[in-house]
Amino acid sequence: MKQKMENLRSPAGRYLSKAADAIRGPFFKLTSAQRFWIGFAVLALATTFLIENPFSRSIGGAGYKAGDVARETIIAPADIYFIDEAETERIRQVARDAERPIFVYEPRRAEEAVQSFRSAWEDLQKKIDSAPAANRANANAAPANVVWSGAGGKELGNIFAQRRFTLNEIDAVTRLLRENSGGDIFGDQDRQFLQGEIIIVDRQRPTEMRQATRPMTTMTSLSDARAKLKEGLGQIRSLSEREAEAFFAATAPLIQPSVVYDSSATEAARQAVAESVEPVAVSLKRGDRIVTQGETISPAVLSQISAIENYYANTRVWNRFFGLLLLISALYWIAWKFIEHRGIVPRLALSETKTFALFGSITLTQVLLMSMFFRLADFTATQNIRAPMNDPSIWAFAIPFAFGSLVMTLLADRRTALFTGLFSAVLAGFLAPRGFEFTVYAIIASSVATYGIGRYRSRQTVTLAGAMVGGASAGVAVALIAFTQQPFILNTILLSVACGLASGVLTAAFTAVLLPVFENVFGILTDVKLLELSNADLPALGQLALRAPGTNQHSHAVGQLAEEACRVVGGNALLSRIGALYHDIGKSAAPEHFVENQLGKNPHDRLKPAQSAKIIISHVTYGVKLAKEMGLPQRIIDFIPQHHGTRTLHYFLKKAQAEARDENEISENDFRYPGPKPQFREAAIMMIADSCEAAARSLAEPTPENIRFIVTKIIDAIVSDDQLDECDLTLRELTQIRESMIRSLVAIYHSRVDYPGYTPPQSGQYKITPDELDSEERGMKYINPADIPVSPGGEIEDEAIDRSQKPDSTEPKKAESSSA
Repeated sequence: MKQKMENLRSPAGRYLSKAADAIRGPFFKLTSAQRFWIGFAVLALATTFLIENPFSRSIGGAGYKAGDVARETIIAPADIYFIDEAETERIRQVARDAERPIFVYEPRRAEEAVQSFRSAWEDLQKKIDSAPAANRANANAAPANVVWSGAGGKELGNIFAQRRFTLNEIDAVTRLLRENSGGDIFGDQDRQFLQGEIIIVDRQRPTEMRQATRPMTTMTSLSDARAKLKEGLGQIRSLSEREAEAFFAATAPLIQPSVVYDSSATEAARQAVAESVEPVAVSLKRGDRIVTQGETISPAVLSQISAIENYYANTRVWNRFFGLLLLISALYWIAWKFIEHRGIVPRLALSETKTFALFGSITLTQVLLMSMFFRLADFTATQNIRAPMNDPSIWAFAIPFAFGSLVMTLLADRRTALFTGLFSAVLAGFLAPRGFEFTVYAIIASSVATYGIGRYRSRQTVTLAGAMVGGASAGVAVALIAFTQQPFILNTILLSVACGLASGVLTAAFTAVLLPVFENVFGILTDVKLLELSNADLPALGQLALRAPGTNQHSHAVGQLAEEACRVVGGNALLSRIGALYHDIGKSAAPEHFVENQLGKNPHDRLKPAQSAKIIISHVTYGVKLAKEMGLPQRIIDFIPQHHGTRTLHYFLKKAQAEARDENEISENDFRYPGPKPQFREAAIMMIADSCEAAARSLAEPTPENIRFIVTKIIDAIVSDDQLDECDLTLRELTQIRESMIRSLVAIYHSRVDYPGYTPPQSGQYKITPDELDSEERGMKYINPADIPVSPGGEIEDEAIDRSQKPDSTEPKKAESSSA
């Protein structure tokens, strides 16, 4: 049996069980009131930190840039003297950028190039003249392996030694070298510093400086000078192409920049200019009007706004934090009182404290999302310079303000969800730069999320809710643009609409991701979760259908009765139907001991009453254990013990007392279900439906009169046994439940049309015996509804009927009977 339970146990159930064990600690040793107020304080502190972090520094200017339009009137709160570091650094940077680059002039570059070439050429001629005859092929041949000592490579000597060049040729080459290496030549890498005016310092006379207004028009780049040299060498007709290339290779490296960028001198000059700039000081008097709403923000006004921001950040940040903490604590206290006195929520099986914990978790998540997205909106606006892309208030329309109310709608009820939306909207006003407008925006979006959707019966519901929120947010965004008198232009409208639609998409996305988290953490059963539990392929339901088909059929029938009754009194109909599927899963351990699974013989005929009672009662305890190991939600598990309450197996008890020598030897507790009594209306309806279905199934003639008789008898017995004392059903609702049960049972067990020529077999007055039953017929059938074994607590105890002997048709055996 233990192995079967382990097979039925789901991975989710094992995980939740381990998680529950892991979180038990010192915190749970405190009283419930202590835990509540500690959690309350942590919630208020966390929310306040997300809205106003005293350890962070806000960016000066409250998101404004020069040229922006003031969104509100700003007045100096006190006498303020402030050094605007940002503005001072900006002015210093402007001064640095305005300082002209410094270049150094080398006036002897041309002479040095010519001298270097002549020296190398004279050295080459000496090598040629002194070369031994052994190095010549004949007397007139050029010597071999002559090394060129100048620039361009030593192999050029062999080319220059091929013939004796004339003095005119050498002079022409020298003249070209002097012409192209002289003047103002700059390196190509320094071109970027020559776009504006520059200063040129003569290296030989450092005190003398000259300015070049447009250096690019009066100077030559190094690449251009060398290109002109190559072109000039090509025009000397007496030189072959090979010889011209050799002379270019020997002279081009000698042309070097004569005007060189001096980075050290330039940086030193810029640093000196920056240091000479005086810090920008802002002096404000208390009550000074800095800017009026709608005016343009100038650089001077921006500095004054920065001064006020710095004042708040450095001197009043903790004042603001503790003030905000008190306000948020007061708001959470109001929320707690609302939840405490809001009344019963049929769909939310949580205590007031757990409901407040759910509310606080959702609100804290909502504030975290708003805080993140407001910062993201500011960042996105700062990355753009053109309107309306640089307006953070428009980007903020994309924030999923309706997330909290939508999640609460799906998990609880609309009233709590609307309150959650209003609460989140107030907190959005603390976060937003334009608090009033965004509070209105959040309220409307949350209201649409609350009242715009129906029951949460499919995952598609979230998508539809997101679409509705997006559409409404887009319309409200346009309305707020018009209300705040911003430019009503196409780009602004399109961006506002797009951000409003994005709000709906983000609301649906975050809801779809986080909704299952809240479901599992707080054990809330949404309609989707319940529908998932109704899957017949789940191991528990599959085992029940295979091992106890009669119980499985009984569970489905009870689910139909309970579901319809819940609809009548406003209960959770789906919860009752799913609870019915699992309320008897404990019978899968010993299915043959329950009447709905018996085809003839009754195992209890061979057992002592105490043994039978123990087996029947154990289906409750085993069912609870099995359900917990499977990881079923607690609300579903509650149906298993509560649908029997604390009733006794009356007929087995009477048997045991009759067989005992002394009635006092028999303990009534051995024949009593462990309970508890039904704690909520769906469990109470399950108790009634369970007995009514079993009784109606036992009727040989389920006429409306017989059904009404037995249903009324069962409900009166349950009420008389005080089984409904701990739930919230009223007498009026009990009447409605009774009529619903009667209608449903009459519809299920309506009379069949008599077939011509068929005469049904005659049965005894008391019951149709098992020998007369069809092989597929399960349980007992009673012609007289008064003969059905209904215990004083409303249980149907067919299992107590002794079927080991065939009853006398003329003198019916007195029933001793047990149940479903």
